Amino acid sequence: MDANLRLCRAEGQSFFQRFLLWADALDPLLLLKSSDEIKRSRLLIQTDEKTLNEPIQNNQTKQAFLLSLSSVHPDTDKIIPVLLRPPAFMPITLPLVIVSSVQHQAGRAFFSQFLFHAYTTTFTLVNGNGTPKAEEYSVQEKQMLFGLGAISYAALVGAFPLTFMNRYTLKSSLMQLVVKKLLPAPLFGLTSAFTVAMVRSPEFDNGIEVMDRNGNVIGVSKKAGEKAVMETALSRAVLFGTTFFLPEVLMHSVQRARWVKNPRALGPVRMFVVMSVLAGMVPVSFSMFPQCGEIKRADLEPEILSSTEETEFFYNRGI
Repeated sequence: MDANLRLCRAEGQSFFQRFLLWADALDPLLLLKSSDEIKRSRLLIQTDEKTLNEPIQNNQTKQAFLLSLSSVHPDTDKIIPVLLRPPAFMPITLPLVIVSSVQHQAGRAFFSQFLFHAYTTTFTLVNGNGTPKAEEYSVQEKQMLFGLGAISYAALVGAFPLTFMNRYTLKSSLMQLVVKKLLPAPLFGLTSAFTVAMVRSPEFDNGIEVMDRNGNVIGVSKKAGEKAVMETALSRAVLFGTTFFLPEVLMHSVQRARWVKNPRALGPVRMFVVMSVLAGMVPVSFSMFPQCGEIKRADLEPEILSSTEETEFFYNRGI
């Protein structure tokens, strides 16, 4: 079992523990660490056998684990590109979320949402679960093709309400409220979940590796792959659904209570609210389900069960 998964298994038994772990691992300053520092951290934690089942007590080892968790893919053992590491997720998606939430022209809305989904889908692809290579068709090519289709479709779906409203000149206050205030949250939540499911669809077809409690790979399971993808898709839907919904509620309360007297100050206040909500929701989203996921014996395929007497199995959920 990879060191990252051992850390998540030992330190992330509850949601609160996982939240604290990701709150530390999402520190943007970790992006400044060099490749040599990351490799030294991996070497340190790979020689520390106590991290397999026990919480970490040594601060140096804990910092090494956080750097590994934030920088190294647990399936390939390779360093993740800087802009696609977990600590870069919030700083990069923040301007994309803000721009996407204020566009009221269909063309610009499509372009901004295309960029938004392009980044989040690429992040999902790079940080997803590795799948066994298919013999007839490249898994990577299939993921890229599905990802591009999902990005385009999600951007079209996001821009369609504005296109419909402008096309038929529906300018009533109720229509403005529905299209500009109420629809974005569920649309972004659903389309974000959709792009996750599409780009990681090979995990449904090919399955992912499952391990016993000692970290030994005992087979490849499609059911574990389905569970990993659905958990990640749900967490992404909650992340962006809440990020687009909660600021609208808070800004409505601010405007109604007239806490901000100067109308020009509403823009900066809105940006601060969006940033605060997104900063809180990213670790919440990453913590909703364990990174080292668990699946029961009864939920696995018979061919896997025939080779072992274990009752609990683990897998890498991906992000």
